[in-house]
Amino acid sequence: MKYYSFLSVLIAGGILMAGCGNAEKVNKDSAPVTEQAKLEEVDLTAELTAYKDFALDQMDQFLIETENFVKLFKAGDIEGAKAAYAPARMYFERSEPIAESFGDLDPRIDGRLADIQEEGKGEEEWTGYHKLEYALWEENTTAGYEAIADQLLADAKELHALVQTVEVTPDLMITGAVDLLNEVSTSKITGEEEIYSHTDLYDFKANIEGAEKIFEILRSKLDAKDKELVTTLDEKFKAVDDLLALHETANGGYISYEELTGENTKALSAAVNQLGEPLSQMGIILE
Repeated sequence: MKYYSFLSVLIAGGILMAGCGNAEKVNKDSAPVTEQAKLEEVDLTAELTAYKDFALDQMDQFLIETENFVKLFKAGDIEGAKAAYAPARMYFERSEPIAESFGDLDPRIDGRLADIQEEGKGEEEWTGYHKLEYALWEENTTAGYEAIADQLLADAKELHALVQTVEVTPDLMITGAVDLLNEVSTSKITGEEEIYSHTDLYDFKANIEGAEKIFEILRSKLDAKDKELVTTLDEKFKAVDDLLALHETANGGYISYEELTGENTKALSAAVNQLGEPLSQMGIILE
């Protein structure tokens, strides 16, 4: 789900400045160069194919892991379902720019109760992973939620089918990286996403990985435009990844968000902020 803050506006604005700032330039015949024309001039065929392949792989794994989660949930295996919950969701979070392309599927799969209520809907219309999160961590039961689990799996299958047909555009890919960082800078950094399970760091890591994958796919094109930007992005991604690594558990997971101190969250927030500005400059690839 998308939640926008002042930082989000700054980041989004940055990509507009970087990617579209020269949209009013004129060519030698003094005819306006439109953004669409610029997109057509930049050959990102290989990069767009690579990103779609990545998204398809993530959706394949998301469906497999959701099937496993639902199986455990419906079997009444509370601890097993809890263990499967966050890792399964990481596949969705890494590829959310594409997952969000299909109408109400994203909120049906990933909507929080607060999101539903903000839209003027009742709790009875709340579905998806976060409702099952509530059942597991708040009510400590799976009883009565079987239909929600079935609906989650049906929605995951529908999303999986639709992603096969998606057209990946430069705009979706480049602004998608910024959107993923926006996700981190709002709901993940505040602990608002996983308010029952407190598994926010899994989502945090997955969003960063999704943005970093887009950067890696575009690396050669970016390097040809601005080597210094590539070096900066390497440094800023490493800074975020290194901080997250401090909160890993022995089994490769992450500690509860509730275990983070104020200094921990401040450091993570600062690292994300410092990544945001150079990440928004990836729009130079369209110039």
